[in-house]
Amino acid sequence: MNEAIGISEGEANGAHRRIVIVGAGLAGVETAAGLLDSGHTGPITLIGDEAGMPYQRPPLSKDFLAGSGPRGIRPDDFFDRIDFRAGHRVRSIDRPARTVTLDDGSTVSYSRLVLATGSRNRVLDIPGIDADGVHSLRTDREAETLARRLDVGGSAIVVGAGFIGLEFAASARARGLDVTVLEFTDRAMARVVSPIVSDYFAAAHRRAGTSLRFGEGITAIARRPGDSGLMVTTTVGAELSADFVVIGAGAVPNDDLARRCGLTVDGGIVVDDYLTTSDPEIMAVGDCANFPSRFAARAVGDTEAVRIRLESEQNATDQGRYAGRRLSSGDDGPYRDVPWFWTHQAAEKLYIAGIPQGGDECVVRGDPASGSFSVVDFRGGRLAAVESVNMPADHVAARKILSAGWTVSPAEAADLGFDLKAHGKAAGKAAKASK
Repeated sequence: MNEAIGISEGEANGAHRRIVIVGAGLAGVETAAGLLDSGHTGPITLIGDEAGMPYQRPPLSKDFLAGSGPRGIRPDDFFDRIDFRAGHRVRSIDRPARTVTLDDGSTVSYSRLVLATGSRNRVLDIPGIDADGVHSLRTDREAETLARRLDVGGSAIVVGAGFIGLEFAASARARGLDVTVLEFTDRAMARVVSPIVSDYFAAAHRRAGTSLRFGEGITAIARRPGDSGLMVTTTVGAELSADFVVIGAGAVPNDDLARRCGLTVDGGIVVDDYLTTSDPEIMAVGDCANFPSRFAARAVGDTEAVRIRLESEQNATDQGRYAGRRLSSGDDGPYRDVPWFWTHQAAEKLYIAGIPQGGDECVVRGDPASGSFSVVDFRGGRLAAVESVNMPADHVAARKILSAGWTVSPAEAADLGFDLKAHGKAAGKAAKASK
């Protein structure tokens, strides 16, 4: 018996085992894909609360706003291989009975359950947040509304200088709109990047004509006298006018369903190294999962991992596929995939491998003034994270090095003459050979 997930050898790949996946975003769909690719022959039920086929979310704040259509996560015929139930919410989970109840009153039994419930936009508790002309950006319908609004032109205030807020700001400026970004912290993307990278992207947005106001949040939204526009009051008492407002103030995990059924929840659904919840029959993956990561440890090599919750395409994909493999075979080791992130803002491309946390030492590889450079973060004398601006080769190498548990010295990282790409290839080969 595998204690982490409670699958016996006789159950693996068994036709009688129904896997139910709650959430049809990237993590949920990739869980189903991982099951199928690993030879699972039992029924798979995928339940999603949005009507229509599952789609990719990252393009919504970029290409979609420029007129491209939605991109499916998988071809439509993929969903013919599973029991896909679109447009349904799971109302409750009965753990002793191993059933989920849907919003139409029907129930679905499960042998194992995977929660891939994702996250939702943080809603600001301020006057006027529900006014017409105040938008968020997470679903395809919200993106369609904003794309039509960009066609009209005018001016926009974006609240939040994270990935989504800045991606939208870049898209709006490319369409000729006047854009002001309000950010309560003192720099762009402060939660996820180093000050050097923050400064570089802030300068790029300002060169494009976007107004960035740091250290300034929002306290109220009101109708602009005389027309359909809006007035925004900021935390420093300024009154700003715009034709519409986009809120990009971060996200919170969709963990209410887990909490109601008695699972351990703390800033997300708490899981162990195997992405298993406090109930051994239930896993959680993607944006909703709070999991231990060695890449968030206080120093590389620490035996005590730090709990994190990640909102990224990589995390959703890799955790979903891991869950599918594990539920199918029961013999995968603990989840250890390298976290990585990316954002494209106009012509600027940022790729991050690992989790930048302001380590013991930080070196710059290349010259920020050239428009291509990497910031390399060290903790405990070992490589911890690499932020690559318009240097994709550095990013690919960093992922391979981190995955293999290899490192480079600060002097090597800072030296453009050091062949980081070759070092990454060697690390990748070593990692494959050890499996």
